[in-house]
Amino acid sequence: MSLSRRETALDTGAPHPTTLFGRAPLLAAIEARLASGGGVALHGPEGIGKTALLDAVAATAVARDELVVRLRPASAERLLPYAGIADLVAQLPGAAVAALPPAHRAALAMLRQGAAPRSGAPALARRLVLPNLLAHCARSRPVLLILDDVQWLDTESADLVGFAMRRRPGPRVRVVAAQRFPDDAGRHEAGRHRAARLCPAPVADLLVPPLSADDLTALLEARGLPCRTAARLHEASGGNPFLAVALGAVAPGPPWRPAPLPEAARELLRRRLAALPPQVTGTLLVAALAIEPTLSVLVRAGHEDADRDLRAAETAGAVRTDGETIRFTPPALADVLAEDAGAARRAGVHDALANTALDETMAARHRALRSGRPDADVAHDLLDAAGRALRRNAGRTAAELYLLAADRCPRSLADQRFDWLVAAARTAAASGASAVAGRAAETVLAAADAPAAHRVQARVVLLDLAGQALGDMGETFAGALNEAGTDEALLAPVKLRLAWAAMLGGDVETAANCAAESARAAHAADDPTTEAMALSALAQVQRIRGHYLWTSTLRRALKLPAPQVPGMLHMSPRYLAARFAMMDDRLDEARAELLTLLAVAEHDRTGEALVEILRSLSEVAARAGRCRDALRYAHRAVTAAQQACLSPGPTWYTAAIAELAGGSLTAAAGYARRGVRASEQEGDSLYLRRSLHALGQAQLRAGDTRDGVATLRRLSELAGSGADPMIVRWQGDLAAGLAALGEHSEAAATLARARAAAVRLGATPSLHGYLDRASALVLSEQGQTDSAVLLSSAAARHFADLHQPLEQAHALLVQGGAERRRRRYAAARAALGAALALFLAAEAKPWTEQAQRALARTEGTAAPPTDLGLTSTEARIAGLVRDGASNREIAGRLFLSVKTVEATLTRVYRKLGVRSRTQLSQRLPTTRVFPDSVTSVDA
Repeated sequence: MSLSRRETALDTGAPHPTTLFGRAPLLAAIEARLASGGGVALHGPEGIGKTALLDAVAATAVARDELVVRLRPASAERLLPYAGIADLVAQLPGAAVAALPPAHRAALAMLRQGAAPRSGAPALARRLVLPNLLAHCARSRPVLLILDDVQWLDTESADLVGFAMRRRPGPRVRVVAAQRFPDDAGRHEAGRHRAARLCPAPVADLLVPPLSADDLTALLEARGLPCRTAARLHEASGGNPFLAVALGAVAPGPPWRPAPLPEAARELLRRRLAALPPQVTGTLLVAALAIEPTLSVLVRAGHEDADRDLRAAETAGAVRTDGETIRFTPPALADVLAEDAGAARRAGVHDALANTALDETMAARHRALRSGRPDADVAHDLLDAAGRALRRNAGRTAAELYLLAADRCPRSLADQRFDWLVAAARTAAASGASAVAGRAAETVLAAADAPAAHRVQARVVLLDLAGQALGDMGETFAGALNEAGTDEALLAPVKLRLAWAAMLGGDVETAANCAAESARAAHAADDPTTEAMALSALAQVQRIRGHYLWTSTLRRALKLPAPQVPGMLHMSPRYLAARFAMMDDRLDEARAELLTLLAVAEHDRTGEALVEILRSLSEVAARAGRCRDALRYAHRAVTAAQQACLSPGPTWYTAAIAELAGGSLTAAAGYARRGVRASEQEGDSLYLRRSLHALGQAQLRAGDTRDGVATLRRLSELAGSGADPMIVRWQGDLAAGLAALGEHSEAAATLARARAAAVRLGATPSLHGYLDRASALVLSEQGQTDSAVLLSSAAARHFADLHQPLEQAHALLVQGGAERRRRRYAAARAALGAALALFLAAEAKPWTEQAQRALARTEGTAAPPTDLGLTSTEARIAGLVRDGASNREIAGRLFLSVKTVEATLTRVYRKLGVRSRTQLSQRLPTTRVFPDSVTSVDA
């Protein structure tokens, strides 16, 4: 009977071994160590996925026909002598046991009974049982021992396994041992290194780290969780798969409402805390209750050994320190620690923090938290503290203080409480503190006596927290409109959000009507901030519809004396003007304005505004050929969106575009697919279309032409009549893909629709270049190479005038393909070489690789056959001469000296009986050696 506890990958919170996420480098390191013998010691906290890794290693070994023996003891077995050895031996072939000497078999029988002699010859026989068994098994096939949770392996079994490994069992006996850390069994130094002592030398000691945000999101999406929920669980779980899965199992609520911590996750965190010494958890409790915990705060609160305690906590993976700053991993660890401490102990810690705080704002907060009783003086102190926090741009702190003041509000101040709650909600929303904003707003809505104005303002906060999911907020919209009545000051912001929701849903007519109504109501209510944002939304819709009035509407918005609202910079007329500058190819102007707005957003620590400005900067950088900047801004936007629990779809689209420019096509396709899923889940038709376009581009450029065309055809069905300015670009890409598949009639019809859309929308300068380049591709596929060369070279010049090097080089790639089709190989190489130089200067990695492949194909097929009596080098040089290359060009291309080329040509002339380059070209065969079709990969 096996004594080990078997646990599936699901039980540990990790995925099935066949669907591991983010563990490829770690698996590669394990396999590399095992390939040459030795062992691997894995360490990590509970739930981090050690068992899933062991499952994957075992499955690989079984596939290689190795003998795999697994142990996973339970904590209750730590006190059962030889329980582990008994389980291990039970899994070995019976022939191995039968081959043991009689003394060893007798010792084994005693081991199975949980008893064994401690000295003399029988004791030595006991120690030699396992080495002899492993040696016998290794003669027929390699042996792999998988030892999980070795912190619970009984001491006697661990001693025997360690003895066997110290006897150098040879390269055909390997061990992978996993140990939970921290754990109460590993407090002593010897316990911490138990896994390594159970492995044969040499040993690779590896830490199993938390999953990255992207990998954890992919894991949770595979389990059916929505993208936005999966993205925000990374911060809540600290990258721990078990915690993330446990949190994700809770019924999802609104995006602003934190999910309750399941009991299984709570118990796991309690076990992690229990493994730490009491003095360490005491210090961590102070950090958990401080609003901005630092080493100095802990020392001032009376924990003079805080530095030592934090080092111990960080070693155990409970916190991360960055200079003075302390962060719990995961954040829920602080909540569990504080909850379990009890009210009396928490009050004592808050008292110490209040008495030692250098800042009166922090002191007021801790004084208020000593007790939950209503107190007018405490409430007023908190309001004063919130005002000080706002003046120093600490919006999150101010929001928490407003909310705390409302919680401590006595009956005598009840008429002011809703003002404080609304202030908390609006300040928190503007600062990216969605949980505080949501709690404050829902508290207002839950009160039957809340005034209508406060209820509308609370609903507007919830609408702003919904992100891409505005389309799912129908009940909130209806409640806000009903409570606003005919009050234009209340109606204006609600109508504005209705306009935004309609734009996300693709209903531009409704968006235009709601934006216009919002602007009129805001003007009547003397609300220039809302009026400016409403006019900006109206200008955006007008431009989408191709209406000439958008310029005057935007000018009206820019003239309004509207202050910049933290958290709403991305809805301001200045931001829209920067976006329009980018769309109109005024990239320097767009970049300058966006950088100014970025400084404001970073200073105010705003969430969504910061994300949107970073996204726009990434798009501007990509179009301007600054690929490194494009990637940097895009990845910053992804991280900021995850930290603020925002909708991930738009940032994943931006990351896909940046990867298409300077990263990798595989990463671009991955981001685009996730953007498609997120936008579908949240009903965002705008970014669904854009993500499909990015995915189609990635597929076409990777050579998956049919899949790329299918993706863009789906986009065509979604777009309908085409109200998105991106219509010209994706229709051009679709036409090129169709032409590559031989669908010439549909390609021509698609191009015609693209040109009609450009006329209807008012073509920007770059759209002419896109259309010429797409037309050149279609013509080239149809065999009209002369026209294709003219159009593509015109497009390249056009993009050069606009200072868009990636688009210029893309047009040169198309030109090179067309030149190659008409057998002008030197001209093809010249165009492709110019494109390559531009891509290299822009650090456009995927484009560079594409241009290099195109050049290699051109150069690698120019040589005539060698059956003319020429050597391979002579044939190569003769072919380049036939294609129009000069001696110096040939020398540079083949890494030869000019004199060598001249001497080789002399021999070629003599062998072929010719006297000039013209005669040589006529003498060589003119068989076409290039592919008949140039797919979008060549473009």
